[in-house]
Order: sequence, then C-alpha cells, then structure tokens
Amino acid sequence: MTRNDDERSAALPVAQVAALLDAAAADAEDEAAAAYEELNARLLPPEEAADLANRVRNLRSVLTRWRRRGQELSALFSSARELAELRDTDALLHRLVERAHELMGTDVTYLSELHEDSDELRVRSTLGAVAASFRELRVPPGMGLASKVVRTRNPQWTSVYQANRSIPHEAGIDAAVAAEGLVALLGVPLVTGDRVLGVLFAADRSEHEFVPEEIALLSAFADHAAVVLQTARLLEQANVAAQEAERANCVLEGHVTAMERASAVHEDLTAVVLRGGSAGEVAGTLGTSLGRPVTILDRELTPVAKESGTGGVRHSAADGSLLSAVREAVEAGRRSGRCVFVDGGEPLPEVAVAVVAAETLLGAVLVGYGDLELREVDQRTIERAAQILAFVVVKQEAVAAAEDRVRGELVSDILRGDTSRRQELLLRARARDVRLEELRSVVAVSVAAERRRSASESLRRAVPGGLVGERDGVLAVLSPCRDPMTAAREAWHAVRGVHQEPVLAVAGPPAGSAEALGRCFDSARRCMRLLESLEAAEGTVDAQRYEPYMAMFGTGGEGLAGFIESTLGPVLRWDEKHGTQLFETLHAFADSYASPSRTARALHVHINTVTQRLERISVLLGAEWRAPEPLFRVSVAARLHALSRRVTAG
Repeated sequence: MTRNDDERSAALPVAQVAALLDAAAADAEDEAAAAYEELNARLLPPEEAADLANRVRNLRSVLTRWRRRGQELSALFSSARELAELRDTDALLHRLVERAHELMGTDVTYLSELHEDSDELRVRSTLGAVAASFRELRVPPGMGLASKVVRTRNPQWTSVYQANRSIPHEAGIDAAVAAEGLVALLGVPLVTGDRVLGVLFAADRSEHEFVPEEIALLSAFADHAAVVLQTARLLEQANVAAQEAERANCVLEGHVTAMERASAVHEDLTAVVLRGGSAGEVAGTLGTSLGRPVTILDRELTPVAKESGTGGVRHSAADGSLLSAVREAVEAGRRSGRCVFVDGGEPLPEVAVAVVAAETLLGAVLVGYGDLELREVDQRTIERAAQILAFVVVKQEAVAAAEDRVRGELVSDILRGDTSRRQELLLRARARDVRLEELRSVVAVSVAAERRRSASESLRRAVPGGLVGERDGVLAVLSPCRDPMTAAREAWHAVRGVHQEPVLAVAGPPAGSAEALGRCFDSARRCMRLLESLEAAEGTVDAQRYEPYMAMFGTGGEGLAGFIESTLGPVLRWDEKHGTQLFETLHAFADSYASPSRTARALHVHINTVTQRLERISVLLGAEWRAPEPLFRVSVAARLHALSRRVTAG
C-alpha cells in the first residue's frame, strides 16, 4: 500500500462504516446504498470497493436467512404451544396448514389423511385451493405422489407433476390437479412410530425446484401435524375405551343387581316352600321381584294364580282355550327346561317356562312384559321359580293324596255303618273339622278315573264341614246339607267348574242319622248304575224317583236296555226316521190313564191327532199293546226311557 493509499484508508470515517453496516443489518437497502456511495466517494480502490460491496451483500443474505429461520422457529414454537392445548383437531390442523402456507410461500398447501379402513388419502385441510374437486380429492391406494410418499415414508417432490413418469398417475387425480392448475408439488409424510397417518403438501402453479430448506421446514410442520392426528386418535380411543368401560360397569352393576335380586327371590321362594305356601305366593314373590305380571297354570294349563304387577297377561282365546303361541312356548320349555320367549308381543306373555317333575307336566309359569330388560339372570330366576313351584305342587299333591287316602278310609268306614266304632269315627271326623252327627245328605258322583283327584279337591272346597272320598270307583260326598238334591246340585256345579266333561250326581235319600249314611249311599250308587245302563251320564238325579225301577230291575245292567228296546224299539226307530212324536204321545198316554182325551189335553193337540198316532203305534207294536199286561210293560219302558232322556239333557 502506498502512502496515498494509507492516507485514504486512514481517512475513512468509522461512523460512515458503522452506518453502512447498520443499514445492511437492518435490511435498509436505500440507507445502505447511500452509505456505500458516501464511502465510495472517498475514492476507494476498485478492488476494495468490490470487496466491501460483496461483504455487505453476504451480510444481508445471512441476516435474511436468520430472520427467516427466526420466523420459522417462532411458527413452530407457536404450533408446539397449541399442541399442548389441543382442543379442536380440525382447527389446529388448519392452523398448521396456514402457517406452512405462509412460510413456504407456495400457491397451495393442503393436508391429506390416510384412512385405515380404505387405505385411501382424503384431503382434510387446504389453503389456496379454488377448485371444489381438489378440496374433495380422494387418492386411491398406490396412486399419485401421495401414495409414493406413504410407501417410501420419505419426502417426495416434482417440479412438473404431469411430466413426471415415475409417479403412478390416475385419471381422477390428474383431473383434480389440472383443475387446480398445479405444476410443482412437494409432499412429506406424517409419521408416528411405524405408521404413516397422512401427507402434507406444498404446491405451486408454476415450475419450481424445492430446496432442502423448504423440505425441512414442511417436514417440521408435518411432524407437528402427525402429533395432532396421533393425539386426536389416542384421545378418541381413550374416549371409546372409557365409554366401553362405563358400559361394562353398567352391565356389571346390572348383573350384580340382578344377582342380588335373584338371591333375594330364591330366599323368598325357599321360605314359601318351607312354610307350605301355594302357587299364589310363588306368583306374588316372582311378580314383585321382576316388576312384571305373572300367571301360573296348572297341569290342565288353566290359570290357578296371578300377580298383576304392572299389567296383565293374555294367554287364552275368547273360548277359554290356551293361545297357540303360548302352548307352543310351554311345549318347547317342557323339552328344554328353559325359558322360551313367546311370539306375538304384548299383551301376550314375554316368556313361558314349563313346570315339570321328571316327565310329568305340572303346569307353566307365564311372565309378561316389564319396564326393564329381561336379563339372563332374570330368566334363570324364572326357571328356578318353576322348579320350586314343581316342588310345591308335588308336595301339595303328596299331601292331598295322603289326605285323600285318609279321608277315603274315613268315608268308607262311615258308610259301613259299624256302630261299634262310632266313637272312633267321631274323633277322626272331628280331627278334620267335620261333625259326624250333622251329616245328613249323601251324593254319589260319577267322574272319569283320571279326573277324580281334581274333582275331589273341588268337592272338598264346595262342601265345607263335609267329607269326600272314593268308594267302588264312585266319589261319595257326605254333606251337612239337609236337602240331598241341593247337595247334588252343588256337587255337580263344583265338578263341572273344573271339568267340561259330563258329570252325573245322584242324591241318595235323606239320612236320619250317621248310621243311615251307608244305606243312602247304596241307594244312590244303585241308581247311578241303573242310569249308566240307560246311557244317562250327565245331570243331577234324585235316587228316590228311581226306587220302583230299581226294585224291578235291580241295577239294570244289560237286561234294562234290552227291555226298553224290545218293548219300544219300533216306535223309537220310527220317530228317528220320520221325525214324528209317537214316543211323546205314548208316554203321555201312559201318564193319562190310557185316556185319548186326557192325552190330547196334555199334548195340546186335537183328539183326532192323538187317535191317528195311537193307530200308528198299534201298527208298530201290534193291536194287543193296549191290553193290561202289555200296556203295563209299555208304560214302564216309556217312563224309564223318558227319565233317561231327562237326565242326559241335564
């Protein structure tokens, strides 16, 4: 350096150099140019002036990069703070896209999320896009730049999308990109662990080469977006798990409540058995526990107990028969031993369970609808109630059978009329709340063998203070009622109330004492056999009215029916074939002292009509039928046949 150079260098004022540096640092281009011109005016050597200008430019470039880096860090720090306060996932993702869009300076920035169910990428947030088709873009698996990013798990970019053949193109994607006018695209993966959650894109509508700084910046925002999506998914999974736990807890509480209720019901039902309770108590206990109407059917599937609960249960049709849906459910329950749901909905029962002991059907339990769901525990409770009910029924039947045997033996001993045992019989009757000396009527009841037990129970309820027992295949009713026919009618109604089959009740003569009860029963039983030989098996009958015929025919048997047929057969067959009333005329003629005029008045017809009918009868029976001996036989046969018809008619 020459002396002049030294002088010029020494002459550079420090203030001017500092002003130049300050202007460059402040990115004040005009101030920097002015400071440079002032320094250059001091006649700096060309090489020094060029070096100074280059250093100033480098300083400005470094300072610009640091400022940009500061902006990027500030944006990332803001995103980090927002991540810590995650509330609205969509809003936060859009804010991330917005910051990336501002810092990247590209035309379009968007985020596509990978859906696990379909493996397709769907645009979730965009900024700068104008085409609706692009905002709704869905990228199928393996197609487009996005799928390449997902597959490689690394950033992918292209300066000219349409011309890049390494990208798997698809018509729908290409059309959406073209509609938006995009040319250059940069995509970075949203990665968390070993999973790719989506892709963050920056795109320009003109050709552009993406530099490492841009890729790194977009990758940083992609990492934040991945955290947002992963956190949102974890929160969603946590919420689902919490809801499932809450539901499981509710189910558990319901099961615990049902188990506690079932335990309480079991204790109550056990207490019912121990204290000798009835089907009504079982229905009440079960209905109160379940809050549902309960109906219990007997072995004939007719109701014997009800608990109304919150409503009723319809189980039978208008004619009293069990509905087919209920019957089918009971039969299915009989085979399975489990509760069976009844088809049809309300007001039919919801479930039915058969009451079974071994292979014998003892009845059924019908449970209606309620406010709460019928859980499995509740179904087991109903089945347990049916088992306990079976035990109650078996116990009651065993007790009833024993009582029937005891009462039957007592009735048999009373009917024997053994006066030497009178005091013993009085004590045995008193033990059953029966005063032997007050029994005045005897009724013989004819019932089929399989119905006698239930008929006996009905008769015992209908005859307070009386005795019911079986003797020689006939139910004997010993009643304190003083009118035998009244006692017979009460017995008939009691049995008919539980059985819809024919029932014959025969009242014996009034008994003046306990010793006469046996003779009265023998009279009623002989009358019953007489009527059975006449095929009369329904109604109530006074045995005293048949005493003359029993004296003539004994108990009837086959000879009685043959006697009526041989005497009146032609007349009866003529009436049946021609629809005439010859038998009614013949019967009235016998009761009118064989007087045609009295017969006409009794029948309310003209005497000529009676005469014509008698002539027809003479043709059928022969002209001698009016002679004294034939007329006696005809009269007896007519009365017997008329009596049998009246009994059969009830």
